[in-house]
Amino acid sequence: MTSEVTRTDVELRRLAAISLSLIRSLQEPSGAYPASPSFSAYAGYSWFRDGSFIADAASAAGAVESATAFHDWCANVIETRAARIDEIVAAAASHHPAPDEAMLGTRFTFDGREGAEDWWDFQLDGYGTWLWAVTQHAERHGIDPARWSSAIQLCTRYVASSWARPCYDWWEEHSEQVHVSTLGCLAAGLRGALASGLLGDVVTRDASAELSAIMAVLGTDAIVETHLSKWLGSPAVDGSLAAIVGVMGVIDPHSPVGRATIAKIENDLVRDDGTFRYLGDTFFGGGQWPLLTCMLGQAHLAAGDVERARRLLEWAAATADEDGMMPEQVPDHLNDAAFVEEWTERWGPVARPLLWSHAMFLRLALDLGVVAPADLEEALA
Repeated sequence: MTSEVTRTDVELRRLAAISLSLIRSLQEPSGAYPASPSFSAYAGYSWFRDGSFIADAASAAGAVESATAFHDWCANVIETRAARIDEIVAAAASHHPAPDEAMLGTRFTFDGREGAEDWWDFQLDGYGTWLWAVTQHAERHGIDPARWSSAIQLCTRYVASSWARPCYDWWEEHSEQVHVSTLGCLAAGLRGALASGLLGDVVTRDASAELSAIMAVLGTDAIVETHLSKWLGSPAVDGSLAAIVGVMGVIDPHSPVGRATIAKIENDLVRDDGTFRYLGDTFFGGGQWPLLTCMLGQAHLAAGDVERARRLLEWAAATADEDGMMPEQVPDHLNDAAFVEEWTERWGPVARPLLWSHAMFLRLALDLGVVAPADLEEALA
């Protein structure tokens, strides 16, 4: 069963322009992108993961200065922690890895500090995602990546030394597992860093070896039956897997694993065209996420199914309110409505706008050709 939602190209272009305008107007002077300007748990913070996807969409839309400013901010965050990264890499090499609490955080204040509040901080995926996004941005616009050379080298060493460790996933859950979407992000990042030519002989050798090791895991232990798994050993899928088959291009979407993963996400996690994070999710009741629906659209598009990708884009567009603000998730088909009150009392209503939702909508609209950078000139002004 599919929804009856339709959107004309004019409406989709309008939402794309709103999305780009939001991304640019809400960007901090430091270059950081806020996850959401008003949601209580996110306000005041920028995530490497979310922000890298946001910067990638801005870059693809032609907002070169915006994306560059975000990458400058990330580079500064990394470079100011160079000594800490050296310690983490040395500890891993000595087979006495640093404890989780000594690893780099997942979110930072707009001026680059760690937050004072407790958080599920040890997540590796954002550092791979940043390496992927910054090198994509440099290649797309002919920017010399040497601008970020020191940070790229530091980040590559950090990722290469630590990729096999269990850590929290995209959803800041299950720190005891090795998550397949995280491995995909790290592989994309190492691939980008190696292609940049900035690493030097030793780091290139190590990064190449670790990339090969990650890809070997993605080709064996990460597969259950015929599809990628949520984490190593799990029979389930996660909506985040669509990113490594689609926009990040780590897994060939035409391969048996790529096709099976897309089909499994569709079968298990999609209802009326909207995509859930995973089976059993109860965050705000466990609704459908526009950003994941657009990521699944990217995977379908990469696999050649333009019609399905367009349908998913239209579903995501329909989640925007009358002002064009897109949410983190929608409550149409909750996994467990009993959890809505608990999360609302804790953090307030669901985040709206969520810049990551706008970014993935914008990126899919661009790749489908529904909108072109030339259509966004007013938003770029």
